[in-house]
Parts: sequence; structure tokens; C-alpha cells
Amino acid sequence: MTNHGAGRADFYLIDKPRFREDPLLLVCELAKRCYGTGKPTLILARDAEQAEAIDGLLWEFDESAYLPHQIAGQDEDDEITPILIATPDVDVPARPMQINLRDEPAAGPCERVLEVVPADPAARGPLRERWKQYQSRGWELNKHDM
Repeated sequence: MTNHGAGRADFYLIDKPRFREDPLLLVCELAKRCYGTGKPTLILARDAEQAEAIDGLLWEFDESAYLPHQIAGQDEDDEITPILIATPDVDVPARPMQINLRDEPAAGPCERVLEVVPADPAARGPLRERWKQYQSRGWELNKHDM
């Protein structure tokens, strides 16, 4: 039906005030949804600082939900941890669900990439580019306001 390795890319546009104030809360919300699917999730953080921030937020994000996670490369449990946060300097195998916060499109075979779109229209340039890149891979594309 679709070409081999075709996945789905969902672009989440930051809209609600709480996500505008802290876009990383949206990242946590998406991680929670991915975790709910039971599929291993990879969060592609921009840098170590962002990875630490996400790591901290995931602990306190939702008191009713336990989201098992860790930063890649700090512990030997990487493979079995459902939510893995990766910095660009750590080589981590692709996972079925990938939340991408970097400027380049997510690489590696995966079922679904979740892209967080900044609230500021001026910062959306790289995402338009990425939309085209996923499109050229033959992926299914979706857009959501959050």
C-alpha cells in the first residue's frame, strides 16, 4: 500500500496558554500519549539542557500517571526504558514513536514522528521544510492544534 518504511508525521501546533508558557509541557503530554500506546518512545532533545528539563518535567507532569523515562547513555537500562530522552551526541537506535525537537527531520525507521511546532510563526521555517521532507518520503502527514 505505502512504500516500505513509510510512517506518519504529526505536527502539533502550540496554541493553549499553558503550552505557550512552557512548550516542554506539550512534549510531556505527547510522551504520555505515546506511552499509552505501549510502544517505546524516543524524545529527540535539542541539547543536554533541554533533555534535563524534559527529564525533570516528566516526573512532575502528571501526578496520576507514572511515565518511566531516562536520559539515554546514563544508565544500562536504556533498552528497556519506555521513554528515552536522547541528546544529539548519543547514538540511540530508532524507536516506533519519536518526538522530535531538533531542526532536522527524525531519521531511522519509525511508525510515527511527533513534531512540536513553536507558537511563534517566525520560528516555524524549519518545520515547513521538514513537512516537505516527510512528504517526499511518502509519509502520512497530520496537523493538530494543542
